[in-house]
Amino acid sequence: MNIVLSTLNAKFIHTNLALRCLKAYAEPDFSIQLKEFTIKDPEMNIVAELYSQKPDVLGFSCYIWNIEETINVINLFKKISPQTKIILGGPEVSYDVPYWLDRLENIDYIVVGEGEQTFKQLLRALNGEIRVEEVNGIAYQKNSKAVIHPQTNKLDLKTLPSPFRFEEDREDLSKRIVYIETSRGCPFRCQFCLSSIEVGVRYFDRESIKDEIRYLMANGARIIKFVDRTFNISRSYAMDMFEFLIQEHVPGSVFQFEITGDIMRPEVIQYLNDHAPAGLFRFEIGVQSTNDETNELVMRKQNWEKLKRTVTMVKDGNKIDQHLDLIAGLPEEDYDSFRNTFNDVFEMRPEELQLGFLKMLRGTGLRINADRHQYIYMDHAPYEILSNNVLTFDEIIRIKQVEDVLEKYWNDHRMDLTVNYTTENCFESPYEFFQAFGTYWDDQGWSRIGHQLEDLFKRLYQFLQVQNISELNVVESLMKKDYLLNQKFKPRKPWWEHEDNSEKKKEILQKLLHDPALAGEEFAALNLKQKDLYKHTFIEQGVMKNKDGTYTETFIMAYYDPKDGKSSLFEFTA
Repeated sequence: MNIVLSTLNAKFIHTNLALRCLKAYAEPDFSIQLKEFTIKDPEMNIVAELYSQKPDVLGFSCYIWNIEETINVINLFKKISPQTKIILGGPEVSYDVPYWLDRLENIDYIVVGEGEQTFKQLLRALNGEIRVEEVNGIAYQKNSKAVIHPQTNKLDLKTLPSPFRFEEDREDLSKRIVYIETSRGCPFRCQFCLSSIEVGVRYFDRESIKDEIRYLMANGARIIKFVDRTFNISRSYAMDMFEFLIQEHVPGSVFQFEITGDIMRPEVIQYLNDHAPAGLFRFEIGVQSTNDETNELVMRKQNWEKLKRTVTMVKDGNKIDQHLDLIAGLPEEDYDSFRNTFNDVFEMRPEELQLGFLKMLRGTGLRINADRHQYIYMDHAPYEILSNNVLTFDEIIRIKQVEDVLEKYWNDHRMDLTVNYTTENCFESPYEFFQAFGTYWDDQGWSRIGHQLEDLFKRLYQFLQVQNISELNVVESLMKKDYLLNQKFKPRKPWWEHEDNSEKKKEILQKLLHDPALAGEEFAALNLKQKDLYKHTFIEQGVMKNKDGTYTETFIMAYYDPKDGKSSLFEFTA
């Protein structure tokens, strides 16, 4: 049989681990080709490439982000190759199976749940070796009725073959994110998450995982993301892996983990702060809500004080970037409560704050009991909520406005100095800043047009002018600093009205040549010659607020190192 496994990834840099697990398990009995696309690829291009392989069996890995596009591809493919057997698998089709069988007339089988053994059995059945009735963990239509064969015992993960050693993958390892799992399952029962359905945690062989990571790094992989639902559920296991990665990592490597923050031991964080190279690790921490009633309703145990301790310790260590998640729309979290959650979390200034919206995933407790909280949500993936008993659609729209400017102005780190000062000094709270700006942004129609870096600064400045904030002169000065720090080369035309006062600039530069300490010790240590000072610096007037509430006019100077493209910023009076 000619067998092809495919999926539509969200982005080109992503790779699909599931396909590789299926391929590894099926070999050497069956030879399988992998074909990955993205949800942005034209359907006709995808179908044409798949058709060129003339598959007898064509499988798709399905998720909420690709299911609708995948269905379109399947329907088109079946028109020109009706004899090909179409198999679906993945979390999106493993629940509400009768619904999928009824909706998707152009598929032949669904692999339900853990797929390695099931998929190989199904291939044996299609090859005439066994009867389809003997295959566990599949679903199909027979005489217009859904037939579902339940899964048997779960696999022993320590016996599974490696999904990382395929020769055809080696060339792209350095260009894409590699996903790896060291465990399956989750110890928690959060009712909005599919992981709550699988009871218990199973582990792969620890030493084998280390060998896989060595192989991946040796062959160019630099971004490796662990997909374990709670990487640190076992302190000893996590510590062993952290120590291994610190000792044997290749320079430039980045390892990402999903961490449960309130169970992270302080001594583990201290070890990482003391020994991990900066940038080696990245933590993703799901906060979701700081409302105790909400967390209890979704069966989510969370100690906010311990979680805050973890995030603060990690941030103070300045070694590990943190990505914190929030979910708007959880039970009994109304608009005011969500605003409090946002402010609680933003106060810790995580490197990224992901503001997501509840998705009523098939199979989860929240979806099954949606009527309890009067949920209204999208019929098709991603099943995002539209309202519930305490959160209106109007309020959902307002929170989405916050999300839009949060991404542009905080998560992209274009204006850290400005946002920190503005949220602390010019608005009642960080949420009020993002909400007011997000609403203004939407009212101006900016969400429907593109923007360059300069546009972002101009639009924020316009908003702040309309708001009549106090200390606009201080904020403008901070915006100038942020802008200059975001450049790799001396800017020709900044976003503000820049007066190129050559004589004044020449006077300042001459002072700095004779006494570079005027701009501080760090500037003096650069030991710049006249040519570099004139050619690679940019000078602008600024203003600084003193501790006593008075203001001092200053000069802001940026130096752009022509060797490495790095910028340095100095502020001084002259």
